[in-house]
Amino acid sequence: MLDLIPASADRGLNLLVMGAHSDDIEIGCGGTILRLASEGLLSSVRWVVLSATGEREAEARKGAQAFLADVDHVEVILAGFRDAFFPYIGEVVKIFFEEHRGSFEPDLILTPRRDDLHQDHRVVGELTWNTYRNHLILEYEIPKYDGDIVSPNVYVELSEELCDRKVDIILTTFRSQASRPWFDPDAFRGLLRLRGLEANATSRFAEGFTCRKLVFRASDPPAR
Repeated sequence: MLDLIPASADRGLNLLVMGAHSDDIEIGCGGTILRLASEGLLSSVRWVVLSATGEREAEARKGAQAFLADVDHVEVILAGFRDAFFPYIGEVVKIFFEEHRGSFEPDLILTPRRDDLHQDHRVVGELTWNTYRNHLILEYEIPKYDGDIVSPNVYVELSEELCDRKVDIILTTFRSQASRPWFDPDAFRGLLRLRGLEANATSRFAEGFTCRKLVFRASDPPAR
């Protein structure tokens, strides 16, 4: 994957990561973020969560800090849109996207799958594509009751150590979700193991993404 994401010679990647809720990013692509950060591949990160209020706001900040501890330039943006109502307040959510579009130019965007069956995830995925028209976008997956995960076409191999770190941070940070039936280390690790199997990962673990459009652009001819 990393070979397909060119960074300029003098800096790492500018990463934009989008989540509808406080734990979406961590569950969906936390391992990939930890890998990019630990390998020094990130120059700056804009971490955006659209529904984070009260206890969930504090959890969102704690989660971002834990996953981005190895990144020097971090911007965390937390909004207070009403959970589970994104399709019905779509205009104000779209305005939010447009207001933040011009102030950060990402090399890579991680966002929920555009056909995720959770309405909030789906709106975030759709508006990411609607707002960013010339960028590399990878859509992460979030396992849930709806049973909507699909076969990925991009895999990021993760060491077992990074997987353990990802799961540990999620379990210790998002205590408000502890009573939920899906909030289970076996579920989180099980999907990581399955994607590792599919990717034939030597580490045995991976995260999976959907990439809908990948463009190899012509480079400038070498100077004579």
